[in-house]
Amino acid sequence: MKAVLVGLGRFGLGWYKRLLERGMLAAVVDSNPEMMDKMAADDIPFYHTLEEALERVNVDFIVNVTPPHIHMAINRIAFERGIAVLCEKPIANDFEEAVESVKLAEHYNVPFMIAENYRFAPNIRTLKKLIEEGAIGQISEIDIRFHRYHPLKRAYPTHLLKDIGIHHLDMLRYLTGRESISVQAYLHKPIGSWEEEGAILSASLAIELEGGIAASYTGTIASHAPATNWPGNWRIDGTKGSLECIQDRLYLTVNGETSLIEPLSGEQCPDCLQEFLDALAEKRAGETNARDYLRTQALVEFAEKAHQAGRRIAIDSI
Repeated sequence: MKAVLVGLGRFGLGWYKRLLERGMLAAVVDSNPEMMDKMAADDIPFYHTLEEALERVNVDFIVNVTPPHIHMAINRIAFERGIAVLCEKPIANDFEEAVESVKLAEHYNVPFMIAENYRFAPNIRTLKKLIEEGAIGQISEIDIRFHRYHPLKRAYPTHLLKDIGIHHLDMLRYLTGRESISVQAYLHKPIGSWEEEGAILSASLAIELEGGIAASYTGTIASHAPATNWPGNWRIDGTKGSLECIQDRLYLTVNGETSLIEPLSGEQCPDCLQEFLDALAEKRAGETNARDYLRTQALVEFAEKAHQAGRRIAIDSI
């Protein structure tokens, strides 16, 4: 399997190394010629446009690591040529554009998966396994807390939920296996945070999920407190006990007794690239296929609508 990597920025460089190590990298595309310097002495073709790359090399898929507002334009080029796409989150910066992207992929019958990596971490897979095994009975309530100080330098405004919180909301869907029914939200830029016009640096959400599960989410990238790890700290209460993930350490409490749980090894948990490759080989939808990931992105979209409305709102079917 061979791939074209589109985008060689901060995240693109990580994908570059991963694909190179696997011997899967056929070419790199970036509109900035200075990005060639990041490739060192590696003998990998470099092109300024995806069209040019696809005319010169034969590939099985592309990895799209461009800024979100460019995602659809790049993905469309691949879709029209019948080439599978693994795209960094979100599907697109605009929700309506995300919906259109999914429709376009389905029109051309092209596999389209989002590179959502948090849910593939060994400790998160372990949480899922324990929940499915009934370790805490039926889930009743979830509390998620995430806080760091993380200024982002780029051309468009920071949006906590679109940039980072979307990972946590995807984990919520993954761990519960339930979809959201309604959401109430307060999105803001805290007093004393860095100057950035239009930025949303903090969010508080109250989410109702199917089956009567209540979830609360508090996230910020403008806190000076000791940082949580990127997946955040989780408390998942059930009818028979509780699971907690605190700084990536897992705790199970049943009958008042708390035990530390060792997570599954990394070898037992596929990363999103391996899941994508397995899905292609098995001719099935990937775990984070774009059609499914629309539901994660919809939760961000409706959180924004709830904030603007100043009240809890129902999450419409997509």
